[in-house]
Parts: sequence; structure tokens; C-alpha cells
Amino acid sequence: MNKRNYSPGFSLKKIEILKMIAHPARLKILAELVNGVKCVSDFEDAFDMPQPAVSHHLSILRRYDLVDYFVDGRLKCYFLKNPMIPEIIEVLQKKHTKELPAPACCPITKKGKYPGTRKTKTAV
Repeated sequence: MNKRNYSPGFSLKKIEILKMIAHPARLKILAELVNGVKCVSDFEDAFDMPQPAVSHHLSILRRYDLVDYFVDGRLKCYFLKNPMIPEIIEVLQKKHTKELPAPACCPITKKGKYPGTRKTKTAV
């Protein structure tokens, strides 16, 4: 990835983590791990996903140091390692029913007006 000037707080590592977890299977796995330790077979059953696919996604999550595992007999038991993940999952699972209000005017010049009416969504 080429180096760019990112805003403070948005390190390249954080950006890469967001890109990497933006896959439905990996989000499901992480959401399950927020609830505690899980084995590969737990994910297979919960998501109706074959073992090779689960293992593939878990290896990616391990590569980014988001999860780790321990061995219990023949089972690999996975757990969260990165402290950002529970917070990210919590934000993604929130139900947002309202849009942010439109500004009354330009905050710098104190002129101008929002052109038109803001569409509102109804809660589903």
C-alpha cells in the first residue's frame, strides 16, 4: 500500500484491519468470538460453512493478529486477541434509525442554506 497522509488516529494498520474484516464470513466469525472461545466445528454448525472455508477465514484473522488459538486435544479453540474487535462489532450491530440532521448553514462562513428537504427514513 502506498503511503498517504491519513488523519490522526487512522493508522495504516487500522485501515488494513477494516479492509480485512469487511467480509461477511469473517464478520460472523468475529461476532461469535465476541461471545467467547469457539472451535472450528462451532463455526461450521453455526454458519453452515465447510471446514476448509472456516479454516481459511480463521487463518486470515490470525495473520492480522485479530484472533489466536490454543489446542485442546484434537480441537483448535479460537479466541479474540485484538481489543478493537468487540467495539467494531458492537457498532456494526447497532440499529440506527435516524439520519444526522442537516446543517443550518455553513459552519465557517455562517452563510448558505441546505438546499431542499432532507429525506427521512422510517424505521423498519
